Amino acid sequence: MKGKVLATLVAAALSVPAMTTTVIAQEKKPTTTEKIKENVGDAKITAKIKSEFAKDKLVKAYKINIDTDNKGVVTLKGNVKSQAEADKAVEIAKGVKGVASVNSQLTVKAN
Repeated sequence: MKGKVLATLVAAALSVPAMTTTVIAQEKKPTTTEKIKENVGDAKITAKIKSEFAKDKLVKAYKINIDTDNKGVVTLKGNVKSQAEADKAVEIAKGVKGVASVNSQLTVKAN
């Protein structure tokens, strides 16, 4: 009888870490609500950058595509008239709250 009880306790003790690992792995997946919040945050950052571009006389907001990922990394793509415009766009984007970094893929093309 002692052997069966001991075997049951050992088996139970060994299964606890496996259950704990499973629960931890499940907790790491973002919920639908968290995903929506991330997307709203990303869209908010993008909208704020576009708004700041529109206020600036040098930057042509309609020619620059802005993509913000869920970690605050902003990618700028498009054609600009000068290096000064590209630099200003990057400067504006970096100044927006929530932006972690800016990846400029802007191309200087005189129109």
